[in-house]
Amino acid sequence: MPAPIDDLDSRLLALLTERPQIGVLGASRELGVARGTVQARLDRLVRRGVISSFAPTVDPHSLGYPVTAFCTLAIRQQEGHEPLLEHLRGIPEVLEVHTITGDGDLMVRVVARDNPDLQRVIDSVVSTGMVTRTSTVIALAELLPRRTGPLVQATGAGRATPAPADRRPG
Repeated sequence: MPAPIDDLDSRLLALLTERPQIGVLGASRELGVARGTVQARLDRLVRRGVISSFAPTVDPHSLGYPVTAFCTLAIRQQEGHEPLLEHLRGIPEVLEVHTITGDGDLMVRVVARDNPDLQRVIDSVVSTGMVTRTSTVIALAELLPRRTGPLVQATGAGRATPAPADRRPG
């Protein structure tokens, strides 16, 4: 299990989430630590996979894709995920793909310009013949966008729920 983040890591991550353009020097000034300390912490967080990049967050709605949908796909198991995953990588409107439990095998988040365009995207998703069944739901409104700030704060403060293997009987 990776080492938990400490208070400085937590404050650094919160600062970068709130003000991603701040840079290493600005973060060091804001946090009251040396520039080298901030850089070393960032390097360590990247190596551990806590953060993966410093790319901007792009809003599909602002690019002209206001429709978000979640497609549950059942696939032919003998072919595995990789051929379909490679196909899905080629569809720009496919934003995420997750393996899941339940009635389907994959959950795919897609965006579209409107409902007829969503039909085009779904047709493209299932065009390979590897999908045996699909179910799609359209998101009406995003009530809570993807967030990690509270999780980072709870982990940095040691309040995050321990993993099941770490739980000890009282």
